[in-house]
Amino acid sequence: MNITVLDDYQDTIRTLQCFDKVAGHRVTIWNDHTKDVDALAARLEDTEALALIRERTPIPAPLLERLDKLRLISQVGVYPHIDVAACTRRGVIVSASTMPGRPSYATAELTWGLVLAAFRRIPQEVAALRAGKWQAYPIGIGLRGKTLGIYGYGKIGGVVAGYGRAFGMNVLVWGRETTLAKARADDHAVAESKDDLFEESDVLSLHLRLIDATRGLVTAADLARMKPTALLVNTSRAGLVAPGALEAALRAGRPAMAAVDVFEEEPVLGARHPLFSMDNAVCTPHLGYVERDGLEHMFSMIFDQMVAYAGGEPMNVVNPEALEGRPPRAPAAR
Repeated sequence: MNITVLDDYQDTIRTLQCFDKVAGHRVTIWNDHTKDVDALAARLEDTEALALIRERTPIPAPLLERLDKLRLISQVGVYPHIDVAACTRRGVIVSASTMPGRPSYATAELTWGLVLAAFRRIPQEVAALRAGKWQAYPIGIGLRGKTLGIYGYGKIGGVVAGYGRAFGMNVLVWGRETTLAKARADDHAVAESKDDLFEESDVLSLHLRLIDATRGLVTAADLARMKPTALLVNTSRAGLVAPGALEAALRAGRPAMAAVDVFEEEPVLGARHPLFSMDNAVCTPHLGYVERDGLEHMFSMIFDQMVAYAGGEPMNVVNPEALEGRPPRAPAAR
């Protein structure tokens, strides 16, 4: 098959051990990014199987209508960026494992790295030291005895809560009732309300899926309730916070700091984001899940799904109706 991998920014996929799984196929890898339909249509003109790295590139109906050779889209995770209905109409199979039972440890670890970086002002002090200064910023803050708020006690939130406990923090959880029951079972305290979570947390970390019900869930009023010494951490999705609310809150001093790994439009190039110019914001370029072992695990499944399709037995199919469209295209004899 002609396989294409989009958005491999760091040119990592060809270096993974699992890359051997597609050694018998023709693989094209793009390291830059575009959302332009014309550009993508040209790049994917001969593509039969498309590998996506999470939600980096939208695959809308106008693009799919121009990809006559496409038979399979393979990825892991959720797929709001793919027009699944259009795929089904065109007989394009979407294989997407949600990797059940496995948290993104890489995201949880980065979350904790951001907490430490923000509270101890690590990026600022590193830059100051390189500029010839010594202990140039206001003194940092320790974590022991502070309250770690977890908004959304799912797989990643549960891991981050465990890190907080290991650092001697008091964990406070809020979210859906089903997740609160799990938090109680794990012996964590549950906030009396959403307002209570924002008011009591010294560190508040967001771990929610972005769906219609959660878009803009964190409002300016929520942020205004936070302590003037507190930190908001977002390694989940930028859309969880109302547009512009975090920048305004940081200027107003509640919370004192933010650590952010996610942005509404990605990638963010040319330093074109207001948070990047704010000294009380630590920002990283969506590195949460971008870690070698995690990508190895992810692409092992992505390539397994491709190999299964090539063998005539597609797996993890989210639109089985597409199987009634075009039959799987057997790879050409070699």
